[in-house]
Amino acid sequence: MSRQTMQTRPAGAGDIETLLSMMRNFYQEDRIVYVEKRQRRGLSALLSDPWYGVILLFSGEDGVPAGYAIVTVGFTVEHGGRYALLDELYLSPVVRGQGWGGVALDQVTAWARQAGVEALRLEVHDHNPKAKAIYLKVGFVEDHRATLTRWLHSESAGG
Repeated sequence: MSRQTMQTRPAGAGDIETLLSMMRNFYQEDRIVYVEKRQRRGLSALLSDPWYGVILLFSGEDGVPAGYAIVTVGFTVEHGGRYALLDELYLSPVVRGQGWGGVALDQVTAWARQAGVEALRLEVHDHNPKAKAIYLKVGFVEDHRATLTRWLHSESAGG
């Protein structure tokens, strides 16, 4: 893919297979357990109710999808109400190094502001210091917390 200007649009139900394909790549790269049944269920729920958030799909001028951002909405008294979580951000290797990361983060921030949330949060794995450096550079701050997970249903942990 030649250097192109990034195009952004909200994903729809017809984009699930494309998203799942990119998610498989992202999860493998970022050492996340990929369970298609679980990811499909999450995508379907998010795409069916905008109250949960948005999935932004990134493509070049040619319309070929080359990345996505999943932004969900939560609530915390600490931040005075609703906040947005940049749950996932993935760009295909063919478009990396072209400034798309910064544009994608600008698009996510614009969506969060328009949604009226108080803060934008994200998680970044310890094994990805390059991503963490990018997030710190654009204004995210280290809050020195660890994310812990407790699976409430046995099928959630593995599928």
